[in-house]
Amino acid sequence: MKVRLGFAATLLYILSVAGNMVAQAPQTEQMMDKKRQHIVEIAALTGKGDLDKLKTALIAGLEDGMTVNEIKETMVHVYAYCGFPRALRGLQTFVGVLNERKAKGIEDKAGRAASPITDSRSKYERGRDILAEISGGPADAPKADYAVLAPEIEVFLKEHLFADLFERDVLTYAEREIATVSVLAAIGNVEPMMKGHMNIALNVGVTPDELRNLLAIVEKLVGRSEADKTAVLETSSATAIFPKGNVIEGVNFNGTAYLQRLMTDSETFDVVVSDVIFEPSARNSWHSHPGGQILIATAGKGYYQEKGKPIQVLKPGDVIAIAPDVKYWHGAAPDSGFTHMAINTKVSLGATEWYDPVTDKEYNDYKE
Repeated sequence: MKVRLGFAATLLYILSVAGNMVAQAPQTEQMMDKKRQHIVEIAALTGKGDLDKLKTALIAGLEDGMTVNEIKETMVHVYAYCGFPRALRGLQTFVGVLNERKAKGIEDKAGRAASPITDSRSKYERGRDILAEISGGPADAPKADYAVLAPEIEVFLKEHLFADLFERDVLTYAEREIATVSVLAAIGNVEPMMKGHMNIALNVGVTPDELRNLLAIVEKLVGRSEADKTAVLETSSATAIFPKGNVIEGVNFNGTAYLQRLMTDSETFDVVVSDVIFEPSARNSWHSHPGGQILIATAGKGYYQEKGKPIQVLKPGDVIAIAPDVKYWHGAAPDSGFTHMAINTKVSLGATEWYDPVTDKEYNDYKE
């Protein structure tokens, strides 16, 4: 059974199932503060190489109170994503701005420098642990395909990007991720990295509203053609309401999906509540639950199919109530990530029953 609930109603429904009846007043959209907006502009324009607009953004940042070291740190940070040439041209532009302002008698505040590093562990260990902290993943996570092919680049990422750069405390982790998402959105054609860093941004405290604000700023600066490439990411990541969980391992999932347990107090309520994020095209195998399950779509675009029935498209606000022992599968559409909450009901009746994987033919059988 499929129904559509508004987001507020959906959240209240979840809370009532979990036994948490705390009411919350609706909140207005949270905009970025001035400093974060300037970080977005400076990072995006440095990556894009638009030096005229960058000069204007640098002056605006200084006028609004950003220190020289904060601006410099933003530009040094983004070199890891847009390359030395763009970062160096950006820094040269900044030198020109500072010289012009000094000639006019304007003394810009240098601000504090990065604190000395006192951790005696190797840079690899420090970078590995920083990545685990900000991503929410395990420090010993399986290596990505590129790291298997070129293990040296995985070492460079850990030692240089996440140790040498992220350890510098001139910017917070959240500010660094705002700079990272901004430069990636500006240069374009790096959607997997965009998606990963949008999730990290959420993990370190950047709000969904701030990410939407960020993308709007980048669109205004670099044009709609580049910003449009982030649309699928905005729907699947920027509307996330819970921290991203761990990668789901095993043969019952095709593609990459993440699981975050939200409530496992099955003795009191006889339910287990989880948040699940599917990357585009990811799905699970055919399965059933002896006690039934409720799926609540919260972001992106998903597929749901019961055995012998056509595929249904799921969008935010859709709720699927699945009866006990019904055989079905669910996952993300090919062109979008997908997030849903899963409420396993009457879990005392037994564990999930898994069947065959969903074939490509079955998955691609959706008809508009």
